[in-house]
Amino acid sequence: MDCRLSLLFVFSLLLATSFGSADESNGDDLFIRQVVDGDDHLLNAEHHFSLFKRRFGKSYATQEEHDYRFSVFKANLRRAKRHQKLDPSAIHGVTQFSDLSPAEFRRNHLGLKRLRLPADANKAPILPTSDLPTDFDWRDHGAVTAVKNQGSCGSCWSFSTTGALEGANFLATGKLVSLSEQQLVDCDHECDPDEPGSCDSGCNGGLMNSAFEYSLKAGGLMREEDYPYTGTDRGTCKFDKTKIAASVANFSVVSLDEDQISANLVENGPLAGIILSLSLSLSLSYFLNFLRSFSFANLVREKKRKGMEKERTQFPLKFSPA
Repeated sequence: MDCRLSLLFVFSLLLATSFGSADESNGDDLFIRQVVDGDDHLLNAEHHFSLFKRRFGKSYATQEEHDYRFSVFKANLRRAKRHQKLDPSAIHGVTQFSDLSPAEFRRNHLGLKRLRLPADANKAPILPTSDLPTDFDWRDHGAVTAVKNQGSCGSCWSFSTTGALEGANFLATGKLVSLSEQQLVDCDHECDPDEPGSCDSGCNGGLMNSAFEYSLKAGGLMREEDYPYTGTDRGTCKFDKTKIAASVANFSVVSLDEDQISANLVENGPLAGIILSLSLSLSLSYFLNFLRSFSFANLVREKKRKGMEKERTQFPLKFSPA
């Protein structure tokens, strides 16, 4: 079924907003907290490294490699401890990336090109914000697919694109369909006309606005099951126009105002977005100064007592971890 959809996304550096993972679990939280809580966590680093290896199936070819990864792991524990003190509202600790250096994490697990929107980009209309709910979650309404895994391919931009399109398609049809990131990785080479050399480049990065442009021109995206994800960009384009599952009619850019983001999320469905995080890993290994794309489908608004502080809005994110 070819259903043309209107999409919205957020181009921003949402540093003032509180983020959380849409793939959180109590077990993960406990594991992270047991590593960073207390003052003696580094004394037990070897024990935690053993748990880390067992939990994530880590093995190393040589003793030298093992020792190096252990040293990186300990350095990441120190960063996690430091960031936990700086930002106690977040959870910082060990994940499957915790034996990677910043350079390795950047090289293998990020994939977003620097984005500069064209001057004629469509802007989403300003929506009323007086009656926004305290919390709202599109997952509760069946509009969000399960968290996917991008592997070591720098294709986060494609997952952000499909996440927004999957939500829009659900709102239009009432059906939740997982869409193909691999189609974007293999077939989308759309370029930003204002940025020479800034083209969607498979595992080497891309942009959601360019991916939406590609989807407009191609006619839409196929189902995940018809064009499954491989985590590489060494294949050829296998797009079959007769198997399009959802099409894009247009897309708009949402204001960076938190109330407008909230209103558009509630009114129009899950959004695609970008962050420049002060860190993006100790719930993703430890925090780094890198661009990363995501989709999000829920919000939590916390009012501060007696109006002394500004209302705080949280947008739990849907990442595609490796």
